[in-house]
Amino acid sequence: MISNQSWQTFFQRAGRRAVVFLDYLGGMTLFFVAACQTLRHPPWFCREIIIQMFHLGVKTFWLVALASFSVGLVLAMQGIKVLSWFGAANYVATSVAFAMVKELGPVMSAVMLAARGGAGMGAELGSMRVTSQIDALTVSAVNPIKYLVVTRIAACMLVAPLLATAADIIGILGGMVIGVTQLGMSANTYYYLTLKYMQVRDVLPNIGKTVIFGAIVGNVSCYHGFHTKHGTFGVGQATKTAVVTAILLILVADVFLTKLTLLIWP
Repeated sequence: MISNQSWQTFFQRAGRRAVVFLDYLGGMTLFFVAACQTLRHPPWFCREIIIQMFHLGVKTFWLVALASFSVGLVLAMQGIKVLSWFGAANYVATSVAFAMVKELGPVMSAVMLAARGGAGMGAELGSMRVTSQIDALTVSAVNPIKYLVVTRIAACMLVAPLLATAADIIGILGGMVIGVTQLGMSANTYYYLTLKYMQVRDVLPNIGKTVIFGAIVGNVSCYHGFHTKHGTFGVGQATKTAVVTAILLILVADVFLTKLTLLIWP
């Protein structure tokens, strides 16, 4: 029998954790709002945004390419087995295309961006915080939020759709390899079945939601890096927390964004 005191202790702990979690989300939200408010006046550091896009996009591309190609191969191999039960093995091209475009491509590319780019941003800003480089920017009359945070968030938001598009294409090519080698399909037939049922409304909303994923990765990573404490130990903690939090928020946001896109484009 659980005593009333035990229940009271449980609810107190749950309440404290809920308040801490809401305070954490509120802090990240206010951090993003503060970053957006700095865009009202120049300079906008476009050159820095391009540099960050290179570091985040080009260097993450090969991870996305390898992961999406592997997923495309696996989807096709599993799809052939299931579809062959219904005598529709050729439609593996359609199933792989829809799986990649609607879900796996956007989410997988965003997760890779968080794992590689988010970790890098968190560690970089965390190191700058503990070595007082951010304070030096403030003393030099440079807004650190605008120069360090806004440029990285903008770069993530710009590069995420490009990575998602690449993931979709490469994943479909992975499926084509299996379709051609195991089913004996021609490349033209696979290409035709890939596009036969695909419409613009199947592609654009799912590519568009990666902009939100990019904002999540950039904001979470910069928030943890910008507020790093406790020296080099804090840098490691900030990096780890930034990656884990960004991936979880991407998956949660994907649920709501998917539901929203289904309501708008049924």
